[in-house]
Amino acid sequence: MRSDVWLQTYELCRHFRRGPHVVRAVDGVDLSVRRGEFLGIVGASGSGKSTLLGMMAGLDTPTSGRIEVDGGILNSLSSRELAAYRAARVGMVFQSFNLISHRTALKNVELALYFDSTPRQDRCRMAEEILERLGLADRLDHLPSDLSGGELQRVAIARALVKKPEILFADEPTGNLDHENTRQIAELLTDLNRKGLTVVMVTHDLALANKYAHRSVQMDYGRLADHASTGEDSR
Repeated sequence: MRSDVWLQTYELCRHFRRGPHVVRAVDGVDLSVRRGEFLGIVGASGSGKSTLLGMMAGLDTPTSGRIEVDGGILNSLSSRELAAYRAARVGMVFQSFNLISHRTALKNVELALYFDSTPRQDRCRMAEEILERLGLADRLDHLPSDLSGGELQRVAIARALVKKPEILFADEPTGNLDHENTRQIAELLTDLNRKGLTVVMVTHDLALANKYAHRSVQMDYGRLADHASTGEDSR
């Protein structure tokens, strides 16, 4: 693995059995993610892009192949070690936000710090700071039902960032948003990347990936296309 590559997959496969059939959701993918890169993974529904993302984030286990992260082999880790990888090194953002409906924005973000060694007295302060940084200072005590779609996604991003991850995986982060909120969230991810965070974004929107990502790759039927495109802002 080159020193500028943070994550690399080799012949990565994830196959599922569905009755007598085998679904090759990811089928022999070689992909690198460089430190400080904003990478877009583009494909239609069912192309395997979210399955690929889930394996790189340590949420799913490959059928075969391997994932190297910063010199170590991710898919050789135990369940406990994978949990530590997700807790300490990875931030994850989903299309459906995955916020707890009866918890305030502040409490939703704090929850990300319950599973590491962050002292109790620091959790609230850190959650407040990241929410304020993302423009939600006046929404700390609001429940998810009182927030707009764009605000919900900002809370979800704050929850992913509060533990200061090395890489942010975003699975269709603008899929439930209107045009203006899509632009704002994409620009937020771009700003975070410019400040040094490695970002991998899954999207069905090729134009979005080409506009904001440094590089985008396309998936189709579990495989990567033979070409990659470069975003209009090479940053």
